[in-house]
Amino acid sequence: TKNKKRENTMKPKSSPKSIKRRDFIKSLSYGSLGLMTFSLLSASEQCRPKLKRPHILLILADDMGYSDIGCFGGEIHTPNLDQLAKNGLRFTHFHNQARCCPSRASLLTGLYPHQAGFGHMTEDRNLVGYRGDLNRNCVTIAEVLKQAGYSTYMCGKWHLTKYLNPDQPQLNWPKQRGFDRFYGTITGACSYFEPTTLTIDNKRIEPEAESYYYTGAITDWALKYIREHDYHRPFFLYVAYTAPHWPLHAFEEDIEKYKGRYDIGWDKLRQERYKRMIELGIIDPKWKLTTRDSRVPPWEEAPHKEWQARRMEVYAAQVEQMDKGVGQIIKELEKKGELENTLIFFLSDNGGCAEEITESWFNWLLHGQDQVAREFTREGRRVRFGNFPHIFPGPANTYASYGIPWANASNTPFRLYKHWVHQGGIATPLIVHWPARIKTPGELRHQPGHLIDIMATCVDVAQASYPQSYNGESIQPYEGLSLVPTFDNKPLDREAIYFEHEGNRAVISGEWKLVARGKDGPWELYNLDEDRTETQDLAPKYPQKVKQLAQMWYEWARRTHVLPWPWNGT
Repeated sequence: TKNKKRENTMKPKSSPKSIKRRDFIKSLSYGSLGLMTFSLLSASEQCRPKLKRPHILLILADDMGYSDIGCFGGEIHTPNLDQLAKNGLRFTHFHNQARCCPSRASLLTGLYPHQAGFGHMTEDRNLVGYRGDLNRNCVTIAEVLKQAGYSTYMCGKWHLTKYLNPDQPQLNWPKQRGFDRFYGTITGACSYFEPTTLTIDNKRIEPEAESYYYTGAITDWALKYIREHDYHRPFFLYVAYTAPHWPLHAFEEDIEKYKGRYDIGWDKLRQERYKRMIELGIIDPKWKLTTRDSRVPPWEEAPHKEWQARRMEVYAAQVEQMDKGVGQIIKELEKKGELENTLIFFLSDNGGCAEEITESWFNWLLHGQDQVAREFTREGRRVRFGNFPHIFPGPANTYASYGIPWANASNTPFRLYKHWVHQGGIATPLIVHWPARIKTPGELRHQPGHLIDIMATCVDVAQASYPQSYNGESIQPYEGLSLVPTFDNKPLDREAIYFEHEGNRAVISGEWKLVARGKDGPWELYNLDEDRTETQDLAPKYPQKVKQLAQMWYEWARRTHVLPWPWNGT
């Protein structure tokens, strides 16, 4: 039909030249005409006026450890992220908030999570800092950039409201918090083959295709947004993958690529990664590799080795599929001629996850308010829940996690995991890519940073105005600093960065870090320049420094609604 229409618009009146032109058009095959049309469109795209302000692409991984991807020392095949790092910058001292909801709240608002109402997860603890829903005294990056003329899109995991169903209040769903278009899940976890709470804009849907895989669907919708965008204005695109968060789900052909790779076990894997991280300059050789977690047996003594290796094989396949999606998005931006002036962030919301899914999780997974699992697959098979050696993860009828041993490896060379604010919980691999602005690609940046800095950076590069009020409500000033000076390797002028989750607490100021486990745990003091892996507690040696930093932390905690505590003895 399109070809007939094209012919009709070219009908000659009497000119022999027009007749020849018409005959030439008729002689074209459909393939040739399609190629010609594509060429004309490409030329049109190239002739568009170049935008001075960049597009912004924010990509977030879920529960991925510091050393999992190749450019940060991992063995998992991540060529696309590695290429972004090669052509961009890697930040080695960047931090998150140790858990899904708090990190996402901090990332999108530029505030510490308690200031946005997300000191914990989506339950309401009836305290200002712990409401489990974004409050009205914060704005998201999407809300700020939308007012600055950006189109705003999101695909993937939201996890920033306690109201999951369309018949409940949607005030804090993506469409109501600044995004023009949304495809994804409202809850925090789900089957990759049949996700719960799957939503387009504000409407609940169900996955249709039997070949459905959530990581691929997130990528497809990102590509759709890029293709359909009006390039007379810039866009902000937030791609929030659930990979590699549990459950361990992947196609068998992707898992097969890693068959046998993890038969060496977690001890040797940690040593391999540690060595590569030193070679890459990610860590200083004077920082010791932490000892194996006391709950992890030596690999030689571990039972059920084939099952243990399988858990990591599936996890690696999940990470690789995410990397594949990132590659497709990059390719689409290149095709559109927009990669040069797109500021890309890639990072993780917390460290590797040591949660072991046990039989006691069954009722919460199926019937808890978070709606994270189904009892049966679409084919009617009953889902088998838990980390048990007779259940090999990967298929849709399993629901498992990779557990403590492999999380210990994912967080190489650091201590502890998601939930905790020692380095294993809060260190994130950050990649920043922006060819139009970054003049020294491939370099490392060691300036300490935090999720709160992403809002500040977006406001800076978008030349946006951060509001003092929004929708009639007063807005808290963002807490972060723009990372733009670090693109030229300049320092950031900040006093400290703060953390709290489930009573675990920390402050980083200069080379010093004060950290504690649980609200009643003793303070530990580390010199991060000398010992970023937190192996030598200096608290007994420097009591005045402990006192000074503890006072700073409590002043911050009172100001940002961390206190009063909602925790009873944790």
